[in-house]
Amino acid sequence: MPLPPPAVLCTRDTRGVVTLTMNRPHSFNALSEEMLTALQVELDLLKSDDTARVLVLASSGKAFCPGHNLKEMSARPELAYYQKLFAQCSRMMLSLQKLPIPVIARVQGTATAAGCQLVAQCDLAVASSTAQFATSGINFGLFCATPSVPLVRNMGAKQAMEMLLTGDFITAEQALARGLLNRVTAPDDLDAEVEALVCSVLQKPRVAVAMGKALFYQQRELGIEAAYQLASQTMAVNMMDEAAQEGFLAFTEKRDPQWRHA
Repeated sequence: MPLPPPAVLCTRDTRGVVTLTMNRPHSFNALSEEMLTALQVELDLLKSDDTARVLVLASSGKAFCPGHNLKEMSARPELAYYQKLFAQCSRMMLSLQKLPIPVIARVQGTATAAGCQLVAQCDLAVASSTAQFATSGINFGLFCATPSVPLVRNMGAKQAMEMLLTGDFITAEQALARGLLNRVTAPDDLDAEVEALVCSVLQKPRVAVAMGKALFYQQRELGIEAAYQLASQTMAVNMMDEAAQEGFLAFTEKRDPQWRHA
């Protein structure tokens, strides 16, 4: 009997662009235990991969991700099991943020509950105009508590609370206007729009991107004085990097920078 295909497909190109594709279209790429484990394995490998430059998170089939596997969850009504499952999911979500490279969500279809959380957790997100988003757990008696964490950090509090309390869908255009997405495009242009973001990131020095991403999330959780202190220290260290020195020298000499290592 043939083995099932991998839950997550990993590809990379010569530029260091890594694509992780959730590959369980028959379950709409639900975040089952299998899926969470497969994603975590790949993210752990990327954490120490100095050749990676950008991560694109994608899905196969019609849906991006419906959230957790409800059949799997209802089969084990045990507090310890639920605590372990949500801790596993939270670890995976935080791993996306802790990566030193930008993570771009490529959203071709519906993203609900923890699937919507996954979009919100990525650094950038590009969606097809046909995609829809909802934190629909409330419709089944479950407030989407963990999805609320990145959701309220993406959009205004009242807009996030409306999604969390109603479970209603919003369109890709509404998600764009509310801050959940960076770009919305026609379905046939989705890959081209993602590639445009990828190309822009690849033109920047990897070290500056990594330092900037880490600072961005750290300072967001601090008070303003501590945030400025951390930001000032980050910029000072960043300025000592050879890429920044070359960039400023190139500006003063009115030429393009020649970075040794992007």
